[in-house]
Amino acid sequence: MAETRIEKDSMGEMTVPASAYWGASTQRAVENFAISGYRFGRRYIRALGLIKQSAAKVNRDLGKLDAKLADMIVTASQQVIEGKLDNHFVLDIFQTGSATSTNMNANEVIANRAIELAGGKIGSKTPVHPNDHVNMGQSSNDVIPAAIHVAAADALQFDLVPALEHLASALGEKAAAFEKIVKIGRTHLQDATPIRLGQEFSGYARQAQLAALRAVKAVRALRELPIGGTAVGTGINTHSQFGKRMCEALSAATGIEFVEAENHFEAQAAKDAVCEVSGQVKTIAVGLMKIASDIRLLGSGPRCGIGEIQLPETQPGSSIMPGKVNPVMCEMLIQVCAQAIGNDTAVTHACRESFFELNVGMPLMAHNLLEAVRLLAGGARVFTDRCVAGIEANEARCAELIEGSLAMCTSLAPKIGYDKAAAIAKEAFKSGKTVRQVALDQKVLSKADLDHTLDPWSMTEPG
Repeated sequence: MAETRIEKDSMGEMTVPASAYWGASTQRAVENFAISGYRFGRRYIRALGLIKQSAAKVNRDLGKLDAKLADMIVTASQQVIEGKLDNHFVLDIFQTGSATSTNMNANEVIANRAIELAGGKIGSKTPVHPNDHVNMGQSSNDVIPAAIHVAAADALQFDLVPALEHLASALGEKAAAFEKIVKIGRTHLQDATPIRLGQEFSGYARQAQLAALRAVKAVRALRELPIGGTAVGTGINTHSQFGKRMCEALSAATGIEFVEAENHFEAQAAKDAVCEVSGQVKTIAVGLMKIASDIRLLGSGPRCGIGEIQLPETQPGSSIMPGKVNPVMCEMLIQVCAQAIGNDTAVTHACRESFFELNVGMPLMAHNLLEAVRLLAGGARVFTDRCVAGIEANEARCAELIEGSLAMCTSLAPKIGYDKAAAIAKEAFKSGKTVRQVALDQKVLSKADLDHTLDPWSMTEPG
């Protein structure tokens, strides 16, 4: 049987695993919220460590916390930041809506680790107390939302933005490589006028560029931090300079510019900034889904589909059809995007859980926002490296489909009129001939004029 110890909180004694750095408050939540097995991820735990470490430094500099105690907290918090204590953050995502339990999880882990490093007895709350020292000048109500902003901004700036820029660059390279290849365009999933394959890929590249810019914009939306507002935004039990100095410390630690909330009552009572950011992330997901879907369709075949591009072969596609290869990277990214869109729905509902001076859906929004960013960053990068980078054009197929398209008659309309051009298209469809063949048969233009008019390249530019 595993060894245990007894710890106390304001409600009394609790039995805690002897090897655990968490204490009584956390243990109560472990027993109360055995729901899903979902846990806060690395980014969020890191953000909590940064906040607790910064708070110890700021309180020390403000003369509120003994320097030796502050140094002990700083050292223990650094281990949280580095991920060395992740196994001690044990609480389920589905818990109290303020995530007070998770704030106390951080307080207790840091306090007990600091006590251990000092040679003291874990659980004694001496010389470091989880509430009096680690949580000094703070409340779950400003720590937890501040951690959401810090973690999400960090993930966006250092994970998602680079991944999207990497994708945009790869798509841009393909756009340049495919610039001279003319193919048929499609609207409503029907043949339309010609377009260059490079033009088509330039659209995807720009879409990825704009996705990266949306992620940058999302970082800016998270700049204001509620830290310093404590329980309800009034800043009770904290120094008047605490919020400002915390933002300065967190900016220095992350390389992201954070500022104290202009209005702490708004910052703690509502989560509109998180809702805005989640919406941007959802928009990014929708854009990536379109890119992946188009590439999948353009590569469909290899002989009985569109087949204008060839996707790299990554793995066998069937357990029964020998030689079959599927667009698995496209399918992967589409699923990732679907999950991110679903995450946004959960975030939206969590943000709606704002009543009077506090939102009570914060664990849910934190988990789903960070999960969406994590999945999109990973999905976009793998899609770039294992799909986009290896795409090749099928020039012969592109030329074949252009010549057979009924939309070629579009360039005839200015010379022979819309109705005559439409009649040629209908006759071509009925007879199985090309537009060029029907137009030659009907002698609507001379052969030289017809060849000039039906030149596919000229149809890909204005004029």
